Parts: sequence; structure tokens; C-alpha cells
Amino acid sequence: MSGPSSNETGGLYDLTIIGGGPAGMYAAFYAGMRDMKVKLIEGKNELGGFLHHYAEKMIWDVGGIPPLRCDGLIERLAEQARTFEPVIVFGQRVDGLETLPGGAYRLRTDTGESHDTKTILVAVGRGITEMTRLNIQGADRYELTNLHYTVQNPESFRDKRVLISGGGNSAVDWANELADVAKQVIVVHRREEFGAMERSVSSMLQVADVRTPYELHGLHGAGDVIGAVSIAHIESGDKEMIEVDAVVVSHGYTRSYGDLLEWGLDIGKHGIHVSDQTATNLPGIFAAGDCASYSNKVKLIAGAFTDAVLAVNSAMSYIDAEAPNMAYVSSHNEKFREMNKQLLHASKAVEMQ
Repeated sequence: MSGPSSNETGGLYDLTIIGGGPAGMYAAFYAGMRDMKVKLIEGKNELGGFLHHYAEKMIWDVGGIPPLRCDGLIERLAEQARTFEPVIVFGQRVDGLETLPGGAYRLRTDTGESHDTKTILVAVGRGITEMTRLNIQGADRYELTNLHYTVQNPESFRDKRVLISGGGNSAVDWANELADVAKQVIVVHRREEFGAMERSVSSMLQVADVRTPYELHGLHGAGDVIGAVSIAHIESGDKEMIEVDAVVVSHGYTRSYGDLLEWGLDIGKHGIHVSDQTATNLPGIFAAGDCASYSNKVKLIAGAFTDAVLAVNSAMSYIDAEAPNMAYVSSHNEKFREMNKQLLHASKAVEMQ
């Protein structure tokens, strides 16, 4: 089961990964450690998945990696994913599944192409996502100016009065980050409790003007620029007008699994139901990352890596019941012997300069 070259797209693959986010990228790497013939299909034209929504955010909670921007993490994961030269197919969205004689699968995509595989790893993250837009009449006319649904460049908010609406991780994280550049950060949330990590909430309470339980009631401005907002108390209905220079709405996302819903997968409110070994209810099909749902789910990037390892090992066992339960760790894995020599040689060459 040697890995395919980068231009080899046909034939029967051991594992086909649907989705190029953290789980899919790490699965491509780990499956290479297991000497599997791997293909990864990504609907967009780049790896990274949902992480691109937070490209400029700092990531602190990946083990062994100092804090780095999310776009930097994407680059490192993409480089690692290509270690064993899996075939990576961009710009195709899987929309059909067919069972072949003998139990293999044929995946069909919206471009009309097909991909044959022994096993499938669904790593589609949050699926097809759409930001939850503000349900206030006329809000759309401000979207090209100072009504934002994500923060692409924190520096653009320097010395501004910024109101953030939302109570999840994204809203709280942006409040903490923008506090360093904005003149004032006001956070409006419908509930007293926030759905973000405790430490982040504690930091936000120190640097932002937090209003709970309130919700955005109206946007007020001249032309297409918001100059003020009105907020309403959830219980009393009392309203207050606040002058602002920018509004960031972080009300989460709606998600859909599109054509995956037609496969017969057991899909619930929180994703595809899988076993503790990431197996779905369909034989030879596994799920990992944000789309996988099980009782002890860890909703971190690090958790996506664990899901990926479990899924690849399960796929390997499905193909060959006599195969080892897992790959040898990298420090003892023969696949890295030559690579280690090259890295050592390059390191010594730098030292001699």
C-alpha cells in the first residue's frame, strides 16, 4: 500500500478523506505513516477548512506549539499533510455515494468525477456553513461599511468604539483581542452566562464593557454607516442608545451536511454519530473532527487530531483485521529514518555557516 504520486488520481484507494480541515489534514499525514494509499478531496481550492474564518486569531491550545496565528497553523498542518504525498483534489464537492461489488465505495462529485476507495473518512467540519445574520430590518445596507460578521484585520478597529454582539468563543475572543487596539469594546449578550472558555470570559470582563442580558434592537446611522445602536434588556424591555464606530455580530453559524444527508448516516443535532473508534453506522465509513459526535468529544483542534488517528486506525483494521492497531511512533518509525537524516544534515549545514 505505497503512497501514490501527486499526479496519480485514479485507481482504488485505501482511504479517501472528505474535507481539508485540521482533522482531514492530520488524517492524511497519519495514514501515510500507516503506508496507506490516500486521497483527500476538498471542496474549496485550499486546505484549512473553517480555520480560514479566524485566520488572524492567535491559537494557544495546540500542544507543543507556541502561540501562533491561525493562518500560520494552517500552513504547518498543510505541509505536514503532504509529507507522504497523498493525492489532494481541490474544487470538488462530494455529492454521491455508491457501493461497489466487494464492498468498496465510489464517491461522485459535483464536477462529474468519481473516486473509488476501500474506506471513507468524513472530515467536513461544520459542513456547509453560513453566518447567522442580524435579524434587524435594513441591517444588510451596513455590511459593506461598519457592520461585520467576522474580523479580518484587527488593526482596522484601532481607536474605534466597537460593539460586539454574541456570547460564544468567537465573540469573547474578539472582545479580548480588539481591546488592545480599540478605544472601547462593548459586549452585548442575551444571557448572563457566556458559552466561551472560562479564562477568556474572565479576561473579557476586565477589558470590555459587558451588558447582559441585552440584545441588539436597532441600528441607526446616516446613509450606509452605523453611528449608534439601540439595545434592549431581555427581561424589562428597557432600551438604551450607544454611539459606536463599528459593530461585530457573532451569533454563530447554521450548518448543513448537504448530500451527506442522503447517504443514510446517523446524523443528529451535533453531527454524525460515531462509536468511540469513530465508526459511523455504515461499514467502512468513519468521521472525525467537528462533524463527529460522541459522548466524550473534545471540541479543540487537538481533539480533531485524536479523532483523525482513531479513524485512520479503524480504517486500517477494517481493511486488514491482522494489521497492527496503530502506527509505530515517529521516533521509532522506519518511514522517518531517511527524513531524519536529511533534517540532521540540513541542521549541521546551518551551524557551519
